[in-house]
Amino acid sequence: MSGVVRACARIASSSLHVLHGIAIALVGFRALDAGQRHARIQWWARETLRRMGIALQVDGTPAGPGTLIVANHVSWLDIMAIHAVMPQARFVSKAAIKHWPLLSHLADAANTLYLERERKRDALRVVHLVAEALRDRETVAVFPEGTTSDGRDLLPFHANLLQSAIATGAPVQPIVLRFSDRTRPISPAVEFVGDTTLVQSLWRVARGDALTVHVSLLAPRASDGAERRDLGVQLREDIAARLRADSGR
Repeated sequence: MSGVVRACARIASSSLHVLHGIAIALVGFRALDAGQRHARIQWWARETLRRMGIALQVDGTPAGPGTLIVANHVSWLDIMAIHAVMPQARFVSKAAIKHWPLLSHLADAANTLYLERERKRDALRVVHLVAEALRDRETVAVFPEGTTSDGRDLLPFHANLLQSAIATGAPVQPIVLRFSDRTRPISPAVEFVGDTTLVQSLWRVARGDALTVHVSLLAPRASDGAERRDLGVQLREDIAARLRADSGR
């Protein structure tokens, strides 16, 4: 099968799967108990990766309930990669997602917390929401870079949302996301930076050669009594060190 034909087949299959997921989210999803919802989220995420030709490799152990997850941000695939391992995670995402046609139903079904980045005071509101979720023993995930990087190096971390973990004494678990292909430890096919559009990124990913997403769950850090900027620096170095080691740099 040629690369173009294979890419078209992957996109067609994935599109049908997305529509199936939206149908699940709209019909009866809320009536399921938490375990059933998480099982469906994990199945959907893993199947999406599979249909896009992306293998999943996991190492490390998820921390327990009431944990704040921080991860590097590479692609629109990141949430699916983490949900494939930790389907209970609630993500903090930009508020614009609420207005995306169809896909907003998937975000709502996963109990996404929305942040209006244009409003400086909205971060405080979301800190309180995340803290409340952590107190309720929920798992919440954030991307402290605030936007996607090239997968090789990290952008500066925004530490505001770490205050929610400090306020509740919740552990913070760093997760390292890395996409490799047949010949490179970090694949350019998954880059979603600069002027790259979602359509362009989708096509590059669909044409990828033996793509694998590596999800590395590192040891959690205690947050009780920490200063958020110092904690952010430590977490960033944890992730950066693992990226350097895994990419051979």
